[in-house]
Amino acid sequence: MRLYPAIDIINGKCVRLVQGDYHRKTTFAENPLEIADKWQDAGCEWIHVVDLDGARSGDMPNFELIAAMAQQLNIPIEVGGGIRDMEAVSRYLEAGVRRVIIGTAALHAPDFVKNAVKEYGSRIAVGIDAKDGMAAVSGWEEVSQISALSLAKGMEQIGVSTLIYTDIATDGMLKGPNFAAMKEMAEYVSVDVIASGGVTSLEDLKKLSAVGVGGAIVGKALYTGHIDAAEAVELCKTL
Repeated sequence: MRLYPAIDIINGKCVRLVQGDYHRKTTFAENPLEIADKWQDAGCEWIHVVDLDGARSGDMPNFELIAAMAQQLNIPIEVGGGIRDMEAVSRYLEAGVRRVIIGTAALHAPDFVKNAVKEYGSRIAVGIDAKDGMAAVSGWEEVSQISALSLAKGMEQIGVSTLIYTDIATDGMLKGPNFAAMKEMAEYVSVDVIASGGVTSLEDLKKLSAVGVGGAIVGKALYTGHIDAAEAVELCKTL
């Protein structure tokens, strides 16, 4: 299993939200580039970056910062938030980002995802954020009438090879992931599923591996010290 430390960006700063609520924000660092270096130095093999401003607005307000991160690091980064057309996809990939994550557009514009996968293959991932099993979009501020499982199956059928599945209720709560939901998703599709939301301990990582996910995004627990990044990296190598 692979560990993905999370760097969420608002106004150029590294933040964490609670359950995706922009009003429940904690700023952990003024400079996300320094945090990226920290996770790289701890042995992490990937970094998961989200432009939370972009997730709400649908554009790329932190593009220059994220591009600088991609150039600075020796490990790959994946980026989500506000990627809703081919121009955004190509800008990020040409800037050195290894993989882009399409979120809201996967629900509203599946043909865009299909075209992106046709053009860039495995460098395209889809982020599915769920609230009570239903897909949420626009920075989690809108819950759709489409189930997360149904959306995932549709994405698999058009060739998406990586899904990032977030349970909003557990995100930022430090109370553990929704293991049942992650297991259900991992069994429902045959693509690589990366779990996100609620990872609080090394034991959580072991349990996620046991339910069949291929990776785990860890955010708040790394910033609060509940999980040591280097220890988590070593554990994931054995899972």
